[in-house]
Order: sequence, then C-alpha cells, then structure tokens
Amino acid sequence: MPLSWLVLLVLALATAGYFIGRIRVLKLAGGDVRALHSLPIYYGTNVALSVAVPALAVLLVWLLAQPTLIERSVSGMIAPEMIPEGSNLNLVMSDVRRVADGLNTAIAGGAMSLAEVEAMDATVVDVRARLGELGVALGQDVRPEVLAAAKSYRSATVTGNTMRTLIVLALAVIGFGTSFSKTKPDYRARNVVERAVLALLMAAASLAILTTVGIVLSMLFETINFFGLHNWRDFFFGTTWAPNFRGDSELSILPLLWGTLYISFIALLVAVPIGLFAAIYLSEYAGPKTRAFAKPLLEILAGIPTIVYGLFALLTVGPMLVNLFGQSGSLGVDWMSGATSVLTAGVVMGIMLIPFVSSLSDDIINAVPQAMRDGSLGLGATSSETIRQVVIPAALPGIVGAILLAASRAIGETMIVVMGAGAIAKFSLNPFESMTTITTRIVSQLTGDGDFASPETLVAFALGLTLFVLTLGLNVLALYIVRKYREQYE
Repeated sequence: MPLSWLVLLVLALATAGYFIGRIRVLKLAGGDVRALHSLPIYYGTNVALSVAVPALAVLLVWLLAQPTLIERSVSGMIAPEMIPEGSNLNLVMSDVRRVADGLNTAIAGGAMSLAEVEAMDATVVDVRARLGELGVALGQDVRPEVLAAAKSYRSATVTGNTMRTLIVLALAVIGFGTSFSKTKPDYRARNVVERAVLALLMAAASLAILTTVGIVLSMLFETINFFGLHNWRDFFFGTTWAPNFRGDSELSILPLLWGTLYISFIALLVAVPIGLFAAIYLSEYAGPKTRAFAKPLLEILAGIPTIVYGLFALLTVGPMLVNLFGQSGSLGVDWMSGATSVLTAGVVMGIMLIPFVSSLSDDIINAVPQAMRDGSLGLGATSSETIRQVVIPAALPGIVGAILLAASRAIGETMIVVMGAGAIAKFSLNPFESMTTITTRIVSQLTGDGDFASPETLVAFALGLTLFVLTLGLNVLALYIVRKYREQYE
C-alpha cells in the first residue's frame, strides 16, 4: 500500500472514531449531557487520538529507521575489493539504490515480472540497456555485485513496507477497539485527552531540543575523525588555508575566521547606526501614521532572500564601488580592482541587518517606562536630551543584545559572501581586497563527490562546529542581556 494511502486510511479511521465515540457516549447517557463526566467532544477526541497517535508515531519511526537498517544490511554485500578504483562505498550504494528504484519502476509498470527480475543476470543481460528501454536512465553499466545488492535492497524494501502497513493498521484498529470499549458516561475522557495533549506538546519541545543535539553530535563525531587525520595545532594556530587532495593540505581556520569577523564588523558598522537611528525616530519622533507605514516597510528587508542580496552585491554595489574607488573611477584612485571585496559584502550584509537592529531596538526603546520620559521632560530637559541621557541609557542593555543577535546572523551568512566577497583566504586590513569566510569554505569543501574519509572534506565539519560554538556564544550572551533588561522593566 502506498504511504499516502496508509496515512489517509489512519486519519479516516481516526475521524470515524471521533464521531462514533461521541455518538456512543451520548446514546449510553440517553442523550443527557449532564450525565457525562466530560463533554462529548472529549470522548470523540479520545478515540481519535487512540487511533492516530500510536499508529502515526510508529509509522514515523519506521520511516526513519527502515532505510538505515536496509542500507547497513545491503552494504555488507559489497566487499572492499568490489569497489572500483577512484570510487567509494557511498557511490556504489548510490548505484544500488538507483538500480533498485529502476527495478521497482519496471515491475510497477508491468514491463517486467517479479520472476524476470529475480532471474536477471548482469553477466548475460545488459541491465542498463534493458532498464533504459523502460525509461529508467542509469549513468553506467551495472556490475553483477551491484545488481545482486539492488535485488536484495528492493526485496528488503518491499518486505519492510508490507510489515509497516500491517503493523500500523493493526495499531490503529487496536487503539480504536480499546478506546471504544472505554467510552462510557463515567469515563474521565477530559483528563485523558488533556494528558495526551500535554504529552504531545512535550514531545514537540523534546523533538526541537533533540534535533539540536543531533546536529551538534553529527558535527562532533566528524570533527573527531578530522582531528584524527589532521593536526589540531595546524587547524587552530596555523596561518594558511590551502586545501588539496595530495595529502599535504594546510587547513587553518584563522584566515577564514579573520575574513568572517572583518566582513561582519563592516556589516555592523553599516547596520547599527542606521538601524539604531531609525528605531529612535520611529519610537520617539514619528507619528502613529508614519510609524504604521514606515516600520512594516523597513521590515520588508528581513524577508528578502539572501541570494537576492548576493545578486545586488555582485551586480550593483560591487560595480558602484569599483567606479568610485577603482583606477578609472570618479576619485581617480587605484584602491579597488574588482567588484568582489570585503567592503562589497560588508555593505550589502549591513543593509540586510538593518531591520534586525531597528526592529529589536524599537521594541526595546518602547519598553522604557513613559514615566522616565515624563520625569526628564518635567525637569526641563528637551526631547533630544531625554533621549540621549535617559531613554538610550535605560535601553542600552537591550540594544546591545540586539546588536549581538545581528552579529551572530552576520557571522553565519553565506550567499552574500559567496557572491560579494570572493574566495581568497588571507590576512589583510584592506577592505577593498577579496576575502572569504568560514561558511563559504564549508560549502566549497562539501561540493562535488568528495571522499568523506579525507581531511579536506572532514574539515567542513570542524569549521561548522567552530562556527556553531561562536554563534551560540553570541546568542546566549545576547539573550542573557535582553532577559536581564526585561526583568528590570516588566
């Protein structure tokens, strides 16, 4: 049974259980709602949850576990000597999955029978040509061991899907029968439903936390593998980033970290003054109509995709800076030779960060008690003096938190840097030169058919973990400052 049909069938059974549960309990109570412990809706909801939750939970776990277990089982059929030179087990398993999908397509379309698939021999039949006739395109000839593994993969998948369907439907039926038998007027359905909803909410919160833990652990394990192949001193204290696949790569994070912090610093130089001044104007000077129009318009910048900002940097800001600071530019200086530079990426990233700074700062400034403003004005201070000497100092912890959150956003940016800053890892104070950042190197090292057993590929995980720790520290510091500020005025 297709997965979509299975899900729809479970949901249909849950829906039917909802109405049947309500009808049954009302019938047992003689139509008198006052004779029930809970409202009829709770009895129906109890039946629906008993049908859907266990069945769908097992279905989700099954969908996550089955591919991994089958992959692990089938990969054991591929001996190391069967892997062609220049390839690896992951690439071979990719071929196995494609062939298995092709065989399933041929069987589903009626072009081949199950017996023909089981009898197919790669030494006799050109499997690639045969599947190509059926509309299944393969990139290379199918070797006997790949065909055998694909047959096993397909068979295990079919068996697993059949067992999945039977178990999920059995759980749905058992849940329906159990909850239906308990549906009586004195049954505490409301308490059961509320506990079930509480458990679902806790599961949702736990899932978010466990996802973060899983991301960190996945990077941590690969980082440990990387440091098993590459000297950690060179990574943290070296001065050169020069990856190659000859085994003598220099993989130091310091040039990448310098580029990341330099571009982020320029971005904050652009975003903080503009965003803070905009927040002061909107909160202290602008009228209700102007604020209602200007603030949403300013926050539109936060919804623009970063790839659009990257194109803006490449096609507009970069050439404009070259025309201004290039040899043939209006200033007649020779500071900038190309459109990609630290300044290009920093300016565009700063524009992207303006709504982060302005919106958060505006909310924080508005949270300053009006009594403090009135007291300052009552003592004879002007509006500007009140803002400088009362409002800004009172809101400063929250503003600092907003700036740190914007900084963590800048450090993790990729597309603007890829298209606006270049790809050169080096130490330099010249903002008109090309540089690169940690995020762009992560993308570069994981692009293509890289070998996940080489330090040149595994270094991406070490870079990612370092970046995660850096941004996490900034976020924690910002949230601590903002929380402390809110406790002071709420």
